[in-house]
Amino acid sequence: MTTIHLIHGEPAAAALRQALQAREAERRAETALAAAPAERVIALADDLTVGPLRDIDEAGNPGAVQRAAFWQRLGGVSETLAQDDCAALAAVEAADAHVVIWHTHDAADQLALRRICYRLRTAPQRLNEVRLAAGDLSGPPDAAASRLHARLPDAAPISVLRITRLALEWQEAKFANGEMRRWRDNTFTSGTWADLDALILEILDAAPPVNPPAAAGAPWLACDTLGAALVRGGAGFTVGEPVVLWRLRELASAGELRLRDDMCAARASTAGTGEGAAAHRSHTALPHTAAHLSLPR
Repeated sequence: MTTIHLIHGEPAAAALRQALQAREAERRAETALAAAPAERVIALADDLTVGPLRDIDEAGNPGAVQRAAFWQRLGGVSETLAQDDCAALAAVEAADAHVVIWHTHDAADQLALRRICYRLRTAPQRLNEVRLAAGDLSGPPDAAASRLHARLPDAAPISVLRITRLALEWQEAKFANGEMRRWRDNTFTSGTWADLDALILEILDAAPPVNPPAAAGAPWLACDTLGAALVRGGAGFTVGEPVVLWRLRELASAGELRLRDDMCAARASTAGTGEGAAAHRSHTALPHTAAHLSLPR
């Protein structure tokens, strides 16, 4: 029987294909073994941590249209990725193959896991998983492929009880339909763009002073530097470059920061100084209340 491997992101999928090819080469070298069953790898591209989710799994995929409009607004990604994922999952549902879900503890992976469990909840016997460590997909492609090759024997069935719980949590996430979804302490909460904007401004305010001191203005931070700092600062999910750039453009339009052509950002001219920093601290705090989406485990 065919085995379908589902994993989030094309780089991870490429490493997994390489790992499976290495295992197939090993099997062929063992002439006493019968031919291995066919295996496919499907990369799920849609980052479910951001944007609307409601109706994403309904007949006709009306939610995919909403997500396409969201990604079009941001730019920098394929507008068809939501529809592509819907089509891929529909094909998996229609097949009778065993399914292996590869996931890390990253928020996007955890949401993809829950979505797949929801889509295949009526065929729980098909579902298996490999729980990856954070570093299993890091580094050069060959290194990631080698680590995934070592994890191939770890595929294990998902219990019916866990599938049911994960499917319910996906339903809760869709119903909440927050602007973004944060993964903290094994719990999803919904958040707003205002939360993310406040964290971006906090990071820019806390950036080291310009060196040498004679240089004028606040320090400039690159988009990728800001993205990594957002994760360390408690964003609760890996903030992709399209999202970071979109929020930087929005904040620049509001006069909160300056944005260069190379997509480096700095606080507006008054920020970073004693007077500007005090004014920023005096702003009304943005609400951080979040809808509870799943039970802690």
